[in-house]
Amino acid sequence: MQRFVGRHERQVDDKGRLALPSAFRPRFEPRCFLAKGQDGCIDVLTEEGFDAMVDELLDKVRRGELSRAEQRALSGDTSEVILDAQGRFVIPQELREYAGIELKAAVTVAGSFDRVELWNPNDYQRQIEQGSARIKGASN
Repeated sequence: MQRFVGRHERQVDDKGRLALPSAFRPRFEPRCFLAKGQDGCIDVLTEEGFDAMVDELLDKVRRGELSRAEQRALSGDTSEVILDAQGRFVIPQELREYAGIELKAAVTVAGSFDRVELWNPNDYQRQIEQGSARIKGASN
């Protein structure tokens, strides 16, 4: 299984394209999947990671842990994207809006062990602060 760690600052261009960091790029070539992630990020998944996510999601729907409305919201806005020669792909507008990512703006590209996440940098910083406080043992 692929593992993704570390964080990188990137910028979305005026066409909505983002270049993956070179450390992540080979594992997503030639294509990857973009999906709504938890807490308002965009998940970037390998084909294998996407297949595992879909299997888990469908199991949750069958068990009643996830609604069909949630399934539709995830499947309808998920995109399969092809990386160009520079390792760039277009982030669809609906996913940019979901994550609060603007054209020509900074994006945090962060490893999350089994996936890469794309974040509005301010939202990511809040997540890191909350998570670090919990790890340290401080109450929220």
